[in-house]
Amino acid sequence: METSYTLLLIDFFQWSMITNFSDYMITKRLPYQIYAYINWITVRPFDRTTQIQLSLEDRYILTKMTLEVELISKEIIKPSSPTPDHLRYYRFSSIDQTLIPPVYSSTVHFFEFNGETQPNITEISNHLKTSLAEVLTLYYPLAGRAHDNLHIDCNDEGVPFLVAHVNNCKLSDVLRNPIPDDLTKLVVFELDDVDNRIPLGVQLNVFECGGFAIGQCISHKIADGLSMLMFSRAWAATARRSLGDHQAEIQRPEFISATLFPPKLFAQQPTIDVAKNKLVTKRFVFDASNIEYLRAKYVGTTMKRPSRVETLSAFIWSRFVPIFKDDGIHDHQKFHSVLHAVNLRPRFDPPLPPHSVGNLISVACSTPSLLNTGEECYGLARQIRESISKIDKDYIKRLQQGAIGNMGAGDMVTSHGEEKVAFLFTSLCRYPLYDDSNFGWGIPSWVYVRAPAAYFCNVLVIFSDTKDTNGIEAYINSTEEVMAKLESDSEFLQRVCPSWIGSGSILTNQRTPFANLHSRNRPRMIKRPSAHAQPKVVTWAASSAKLFGLAVKVLKRK
Repeated sequence: METSYTLLLIDFFQWSMITNFSDYMITKRLPYQIYAYINWITVRPFDRTTQIQLSLEDRYILTKMTLEVELISKEIIKPSSPTPDHLRYYRFSSIDQTLIPPVYSSTVHFFEFNGETQPNITEISNHLKTSLAEVLTLYYPLAGRAHDNLHIDCNDEGVPFLVAHVNNCKLSDVLRNPIPDDLTKLVVFELDDVDNRIPLGVQLNVFECGGFAIGQCISHKIADGLSMLMFSRAWAATARRSLGDHQAEIQRPEFISATLFPPKLFAQQPTIDVAKNKLVTKRFVFDASNIEYLRAKYVGTTMKRPSRVETLSAFIWSRFVPIFKDDGIHDHQKFHSVLHAVNLRPRFDPPLPPHSVGNLISVACSTPSLLNTGEECYGLARQIRESISKIDKDYIKRLQQGAIGNMGAGDMVTSHGEEKVAFLFTSLCRYPLYDDSNFGWGIPSWVYVRAPAAYFCNVLVIFSDTKDTNGIEAYINSTEEVMAKLESDSEFLQRVCPSWIGSGSILTNQRTPFANLHSRNRPRMIKRPSAHAQPKVVTWAASSAKLFGLAVKVLKRK
C-alpha cells in the first residue's frame, strides 16, 4: 500500500488572525508529521479554497516509514594492546548486583553530509575501528565477557562492530520524523537481551544520502547513563587525536565502584518480565517557553522555583493520573510511586569525578497523594526536590555500610496490598551529549538516547537536552493503550512541540559507496508513491468559526 498526503486550507482569508499557529496545530491534534511540515508554508493571499499538495518526496517522508536496515559486514574489535593480568577481572559492585537488571542502554549519533568534508564510508569505518581499539585499552572491561552476577572477565575477546546500510530513506527523513521504536534497528543488540554477555556493541549505519549514524549499545550492568556518555566522549576524543587534534582531552576512567560498594558473594540478580504487554516509546519535545510557563506555575509558598526536571516530572505524572483513573480501581486503593535516578558522584565527600565508571546511582522516591492539597500537581515538584535532597553524603555512608538498602527493580512495583503505579524518571540533561561527541566530522545533528523498556514500572521517562540545550526531549515508555491516551490529552499536547529535528546542513543525493555492493533489484519494505498517483481528497476537519478551518487529507491508494 502506498500513502500520500494533501493539505486543504479553507477560509484562508482569516490567516492573519492567528497569533500562534503552533498552538493551533496542537489544539486541533493534527499529526506531528503534518505539524512539523507546516512550517514551510509561506503566508500570502490565497483563494478561499486553495489546495496545497505536498511534493512527491514530502509525501513519501510523511508516510509512516519502517527502516529497512541491511547488514554489510561484522568484525570483532579488540583492544590495541592486551589488558594486563592484574586487571583480568572487573568486579560488579553491590549496586550493579542488586539494583541493575542485565539490560542495555544505547545512543545513536547522527551525522549529516554537507557535500564538502565527508570522507568515504571505508575511511569512516576504518577511523572508527582504529580509535575504538585504542580507547578499549582504557575501557578494557567493555572488551570482556560478563560472568554471572559477579564480574566481567577482561579477556580482550573484543567488541562486535557492524556496518549496515539503511536502504529506504535518507538521514533527513529520520530527523523529520524520528520514531524511537524504529531506531532500535540502528544498534547491535536488543535492549532486553538478558542472556547477552557482551558489554558493548557498535553499529555504523550508512544512509542513501551519505549521512551516517553511530549506534552504541552498552550493558547497564557495567555503566549508568553518565558512564555511557563518558565512554563515548573518550572514544570521540581518541578519534580526533588520531586526526591531529592534540588538544582533545582523553580522561582516564576510574573503575572504583566495587571499592566504594563492595560486591556481595551471593546476590540475586534483578529480573524483568519481557512477556509483559507490548511496550512502546514516544518522543516529545518541550521548548524553553513551555518549560518556563510550567516552572512559574509550580512555584508555591513552600517551594522556590523548581528545576526543569522537577517541573516536567510533575507535569508528565499529572497527565497520567487521569489515565490510570480509568482502570476501574479506586484512588484510595492505589499507591503512586514517583522515582528518580540520582547521580551519586557529586554527593560524595569529596565528590567523585564524572569519569568514575559504574552504576554510581541511587533512587529517590516520592509518594504523591491524590487528595487535593491546594498545590499544583499535588505538590509533587516540591516532594521530588525533598526526596532527592535526602540523598547526601550521610545517605551514601549508610548505603556503603549496609544500614540502608538501595531500591531494586522489584521494589518499584510491589506494595502492601495496594495497586502500585510506579513512574521512573532519569535525566541526562546537562550531560555531554553534543559538544563532546565530535569524532572528527563536527558535532552530530542529533543524539538519540534509549534505555530499556518499562518492564519494572508502569511508565519510564528519559530526559535529555535538545541540541541548543534550551529545550528538553522526553522519551516516554509504557503500554500501547496508555500511550494512546496520553497522545489524545489536549492539555499535554498544548505543552509539546513538533518532534522533528532541525537540520544544520543540506543533505545531498550522492549515493554512498555501499550502493555498489547491492543488487539493483533489491527489495524495499517501503515504496515511494507513484508520480502518477491521483489523490482523492477527503475532508478531515471543518473550518473554524474563530480562526480558520484547516483540513488535512490523507490519501490512500492500493
